[in-house]
Amino acid sequence: MTNRDTAASALADLAAAFSLLTRLPVTMRAAPSPRAAWAWPVVGAAIGALAAMSTSAALALGLSAGPAAALALVTTALLTGGLHEDGLADTADGLMGGQTKERRLEIMKDSRIGSYGTLALLLVTLIRWSALATLITAGQHWAALIAAGAISRAPMVVLIAGLPNARGTGLSHITGSPPRYAVLTALAVTVIIALLATGSAILSMVLAAAATTAFLARAARNRIGGQTGDILGASQQLAEAAALAFAAAHLA
Repeated sequence: MTNRDTAASALADLAAAFSLLTRLPVTMRAAPSPRAAWAWPVVGAAIGALAAMSTSAALALGLSAGPAAALALVTTALLTGGLHEDGLADTADGLMGGQTKERRLEIMKDSRIGSYGTLALLLVTLIRWSALATLITAGQHWAALIAAGAISRAPMVVLIAGLPNARGTGLSHITGSPPRYAVLTALAVTVIIALLATGSAILSMVLAAAATTAFLARAARNRIGGQTGDILGASQQLAEAAALAFAAAHLA
């Protein structure tokens, strides 16, 4: 493969990743490409940068850290269409609310949100908001949002590659399991982005995100036998909350 072919392939993967994970007007292939999973952390970093941009704009207009942090969360939700927040709510309802695998999967597919999903959204959003407000006050929101955006997309790659699909349908099933090189590249890209953004704080952020991912992976395997698109979305939200919390502890 020539350098031009390699570059074209990488750009196609980036386009596929942005089309899958955001609402940005990027043309998508006929079906999601598992090969493009390496670019998911890049998409996360870009979303984080855009959220940081909106935060800086809010601060320039005279808003305080609290409203600016809320605007950052609104920006990320608009950019993703609430894809990951929806996954978190469905995961909480399904894993906590059903007695059998089939019933849990049925609950997760239901578009209505239950008490577990509501609590999960409220608590995780509160963690993200409070950590962001602290980081904004310390002038560290650019570094933290970019790093956390990348770090929180890596668990999605790990889970879709490491766990079987529990449902056999849905976006996760259509996307398919990424090849090993895509997983390793995603992890390397994540480390590079986060290290450049935050320096030594990367260690605690990565470890915190890894811990939430391991906990969720174990619960998903035990409760439904693997991963779904909702599980992947939940992994992003939990990892981002953990990464931002530890970023606040080390950067602020």
